[in-house]
Amino acid sequence: MDLWTAATPNGWKVTIMVEELIEAGIDMPELKLRNISLTEGEQFSEEFTRHNPNQKIPVLIDGDVDIMESCAILQYLGEKYPSDLFPQGEKRWEILPWLYWQAANVGPVFGNKLSYTRYMDDVDDAAKAHPLERFLKEGRRLASVLNHRLEGRDYVCGDNLTIADIAIYPWVRGWKWSKINMTDQPNVMAWIDRVRARPAVGRGLAYGMPKDEIDQWSAERKAETAKSGAAIADNKSLRTES
Repeated sequence: MDLWTAATPNGWKVTIMVEELIEAGIDMPELKLRNISLTEGEQFSEEFTRHNPNQKIPVLIDGDVDIMESCAILQYLGEKYPSDLFPQGEKRWEILPWLYWQAANVGPVFGNKLSYTRYMDDVDDAAKAHPLERFLKEGRRLASVLNHRLEGRDYVCGDNLTIADIAIYPWVRGWKWSKINMTDQPNVMAWIDRVRARPAVGRGLAYGMPKDEIDQWSAERKAETAKSGAAIADNKSLRTES
């Protein structure tokens, strides 16, 4: 089993999932991790595109099966290696909507807010004003939705961590970087700390990061991430064909 990925929220979803499966006692096959350089455009290579036509990380290669899209990978691993992370039967229908909620809402909104906040220095402030306001307000609304959902619950779908938490957490934990303040959402803030305290989550977040920068990036890493993010977000680098 091969995982082609990078140190991003979507990439960390899968490495956290793998570590949580190992923590749950699942006998996992050897997983070969390959770092894909996004700044060098490795995701656009012919080799990568053969496995993921959408040219985005991550992609899981399991024998003859190629799985693209991080949430699909979480579901695939959850079904192939059954555990409390993705219970089968009726319970799965409580979990899947929140998995798709992350894919359709949290990722796009937080990602767009992050791009306009950190990565688009060459865009006039006047041109950024509307999208910044829009994505900030929607990000705040999503944080409120999550806060209500977590009322009386340790995790998104009850007493146990599931693939729903694993999908949402890597994006929400970076609220300072994306500048979507959610300190007035106490259930969310407690949940962030609760998920982060899990040993498997710590190991999953360590992929592609020095241990002393998992929770607090150095000034150099912030500058480098902003630089690479700006290169990816630049309209000149966007493709209209694969």
